[in-house]
Amino acid sequence: MKQLLFALILSAAPALAQQAALTADDLSRLKAADVVLLGEVHDNPTHHEMQAQIVQDVAPAALVIEMLGQADATTLAANPAAFAERWAQTGWHDFQMYLPIFQAHEGPIIGAAVPRDVARATYADGVTAHFQGDAAAYGLTDALPEDQRSQRTELQFQTHCEAMPREMMGGMIEVQRLRDATLAAGVVQAVADTDGLVVVITGNGHARKDWGAPAYLARVAPDLDVITVGQGEDGVPPEGGFDIVLDAPAPDRPDPCEQFK
Repeated sequence: MKQLLFALILSAAPALAQQAALTADDLSRLKAADVVLLGEVHDNPTHHEMQAQIVQDVAPAALVIEMLGQADATTLAANPAAFAERWAQTGWHDFQMYLPIFQAHEGPIIGAAVPRDVARATYADGVTAHFQGDAAAYGLTDALPEDQRSQRTELQFQTHCEAMPREMMGGMIEVQRLRDATLAAGVVQAVADTDGLVVVITGNGHARKDWGAPAYLARVAPDLDVITVGQGEDGVPPEGGFDIVLDAPAPDRPDPCEQFK
């Protein structure tokens, strides 16, 4: 989900030390993995520069991206530079920030987006009604632990600027679960298709280890070596747990809650 862009610290759990760039040991670790999830804050150009550099360095067999469905992803892979007009229609941030990532990759791109109409239906119907896979295997038929549901409710409430009652957050959590599981399913497909390293381009919220896509991969593909890279801003790390945490300056951006004032 495209989340409003500000940090919310929900726990006092210690975070890994943040760094501005990968070390040689980090890079070796990524190259040896089966799956690397590269988190981002969607409008931060430095985050995308880092993702492009990592993609170039590790040369994955496939990319999985949260931004597009498969038809668009196939078109993008065929000619990234020609995709700008279609990208603009999706509502995602400036294509020029993402283009170097796609140009650094030679190979298939797996689109793992949840269509907007499906996301809207999931808000009302729940995740199991719309996941295109084995919902039970992915744990989607299980109720969330109460402490996690409470934390996620508060996160959604704050992310949406406290503009809606907490009672409305349940549907948003269901959509988030669908997006995370769909990303994980895209990874499983990419690994099966290529039998090589898969890199995932996604927001920090989907890359977090505790309840993002890695949590679903741990259920359905526990033998995969999965490495998560989170990217923070101005010394504030992303929440949720990552194997490597990078830091970059935050871009100038308007107050995301101004529209609700």
